[in-house]
Amino acid sequence: MLGGRLVRGHGPPFWLLRPISGDLSRLEGVTEPVIALPTPLVRRPAVVLEDHPVDGAKRVLLAAPRGYCAGVDRAVVAVDKALEQYGAPVYVRKQIVHNKHVVAELEDRGAIFVDEVDEVPEGSHLVFSAHGVSPMVKDAAAERNLLTIDATCPLVTKVHREATRFSKQGRQILLIGHAGHEEVEGTAGHGGDKVTIVNNPDEADTVVVDDPDNVVWLSQTTLSVDETMETVNRLRSRFPNLQNPPSDDICYATQNRQVAIKKVAAESDLVIVVGSSNSSNSVRLVEVALEYGAKAAYRIDYADEIDQAWLDGVKIVGVTSGASVPEVLVQDVIAALSTAGYRDVDEVETAVEDLMFSLPKELRRDLGSCDTGGRGGRNGGVRDKDSGLG
Repeated sequence: MLGGRLVRGHGPPFWLLRPISGDLSRLEGVTEPVIALPTPLVRRPAVVLEDHPVDGAKRVLLAAPRGYCAGVDRAVVAVDKALEQYGAPVYVRKQIVHNKHVVAELEDRGAIFVDEVDEVPEGSHLVFSAHGVSPMVKDAAAERNLLTIDATCPLVTKVHREATRFSKQGRQILLIGHAGHEEVEGTAGHGGDKVTIVNNPDEADTVVVDDPDNVVWLSQTTLSVDETMETVNRLRSRFPNLQNPPSDDICYATQNRQVAIKKVAAESDLVIVVGSSNSSNSVRLVEVALEYGAKAAYRIDYADEIDQAWLDGVKIVGVTSGASVPEVLVQDVIAALSTAGYRDVDEVETAVEDLMFSLPKELRRDLGSCDTGGRGGRNGGVRDKDSGLG
């Protein structure tokens, strides 16, 4: 996420956010300002739940960090700025990020989401999603003379570069991740025939390699940290010379959100995770919450999906959100819970995030000296010397 506090004043309210700790300075286009994101344009009716008595005081534990990460923010702003600069329609391959609310909002503005590049009219603007694409997809776009904007998260790009380098070195790459996920497909494309996908720890016990002394592992960036390390340990028990990647592939935001929900879950009767079903990191948060002590945990897209029965006998509700989720959706959940008597909200902060990525180079080039802060929008109040934000 980028989590923080709601700022009100002249104009629309916005969330003042602070993202991560850790050395990411080697990544291209990384800066570290504060980011201000406005509340989304599309709102749903307020939710009213029933306030039933429980044995003890009701309260909410709100995990921090949560919600938007730097890569998601960059990708969403990229589509937003592309629409402003080039006009609608702007095409996007796959969902720009895995959140139905964000996708619907961008569709309302004129973005068209497609599965493959052959659905895009020749010469059109096409944005690659935050999850990244394979070289074959880029080649297909070039053949159609598409004007591409690469919104791949820089942390995913790092994994792509590692896959390319290890493949050229002739190493077999064990890619820990979920087959069929867009990010895994993109990384596998960069590694070519040197890549073998390992979906889970059990597959680590059966995967076959050509040379046990020439194997390296990489991973999808949005996995459970604990499950990934279990997979690595089981691989290493079979292949003692298994090489590690130069740095951890699990995204900082994924790790931070999992650490926060572990602490929250240990004290919660119920955990609610805001995020879409195709969001890998959101689904993992539910699993982590259950593993670390929550008596029950559910994933929802919107506050109106809260089931009244979930609250029966519940004193403490933990709340968090995946890395593709706007903060306003979390606040809708908090507002709904308040109608059920959960009015005391304590934020449990385990890390402070202050990372931001500059916009894709194609957009920076075309925007030039234009105001890249938009209509008082997502980057209002940001100063980014590389991208001109501010």
